[in-house]
Amino acid sequence: MIVSCRVRTPATDLQVAAGVSDILDRRAELKRPPATLAISDAIALGIAGLFSSATPSGRVFGHFYRRGSVDSAELIEAARLEQGFASPEGHAALHCLIGWVRSRVNGQTH
Repeated sequence: MIVSCRVRTPATDLQVAAGVSDILDRRAELKRPPATLAISDAIALGIAGLFSSATPSGRVFGHFYRRGSVDSAELIEAARLEQGFASPEGHAALHCLIGWVRSRVNGQTH
């Protein structure tokens, strides 16, 4: 399934960090956080920009970053792969990106 952003301007690095922290805090406060509690489109694009590179998974992020749409399974696979190499902050950002994809796949948007 193709997932798309409604925005074309990615969040800055500082906005990504703040947005990821906010969502993780808000989700931690709830026993069963809803799938709708996900990062914004701009933060999703910002995360993709951070992980864009010449590697196969980095190219998936780059495609999403440039075009604003990508195959959901490819993006989740790329994010999971990159989590194995990421810093704790990067791992958390990728976790949030996976949550954003899942919210889109389930027909729910932020």
